[in-house]
Amino acid sequence: MNFTRLFGKTITRHAHAILHLLALAIVTVWGTTFVSTKILLMSGLGPAEIMFYRFILAYAGICLCSRPFRLFAATGRDELLCLLAGLTGGTLYFITENTALEYTLISNVSLLCSTAPLLIILIQCYITHSVKPTRLLFTGSVMAFAGVATVVFNGRFVFNLSPVGDLLCLASALSWTVYTFITKSLSQRYSSLFIVRKTFFYGLVTLLPWLLWQKTTGINVQTFIRPDIWPHLLFLGIVASFLCFMLWNVCLRRLNTIVLSNYIYLVPVISILTSTLILGESINAATLTGGALVIAGMYLSGK
Repeated sequence: MNFTRLFGKTITRHAHAILHLLALAIVTVWGTTFVSTKILLMSGLGPAEIMFYRFILAYAGICLCSRPFRLFAATGRDELLCLLAGLTGGTLYFITENTALEYTLISNVSLLCSTAPLLIILIQCYITHSVKPTRLLFTGSVMAFAGVATVVFNGRFVFNLSPVGDLLCLASALSWTVYTFITKSLSQRYSSLFIVRKTFFYGLVTLLPWLLWQKTTGINVQTFIRPDIWPHLLFLGIVASFLCFMLWNVCLRRLNTIVLSNYIYLVPVISILTSTLILGESINAATLTGGALVIAGMYLSGK
């Protein structure tokens, strides 16, 4: 799948708009995945099983689309980077986020896992020095983060400190940050399809030890004969994982890393809006205010 024909070597205004629409579509999908995950959990599947099936389906979909099938990266260093991408963007990211839910509040998880864009800004401004810090950049980022906090806490600040859970959340955000920098580097030399295929392959490989510890390594036949399970598994595996990860890497190749990462702030907002539309949960002024802050902050930081 060659996106160079679509976007070319230089990004036109039209292509730039398409990339931003893609990013918005991706975070919209990621913001709705909690509904499918919640339904699967209520159907009797555990978090480890959901991750396993999600990774398997994503990898199968990628392999079917990979023609010609390139097995390894060009160098040993790049192959190691692919391994690290699978570890950070796959296994560590999902394990730390899911495990954190066992130790701390969902609101804590939603907020702290949304710190990835802030971490990316700090690293690019003060460690790699690849971005010049500006007042608009930090004002916009802080405003977007404040918007997430407003949405998550529903206008009532209730942040219960839980060292284990909160550290796991920050580890999840850090994992996604590392994954972002790794894939940004790889995208200069490899196609998005190749990067995502390697990410999920090594994600499966590094996931196996955790599955063994969780005693979730077998295929549950009862799962695959239930028609109500399949739509959600296919959505999580093919749409949210395979397609969205591939398109996210296309956007990452072409857009500014900070501007793209700021879209992650929309995930909690979309999650709550989705819960209102699908699950019938209530929405209030705090949600609308927080959403407006996120959008305004994203606009400012992208100036």
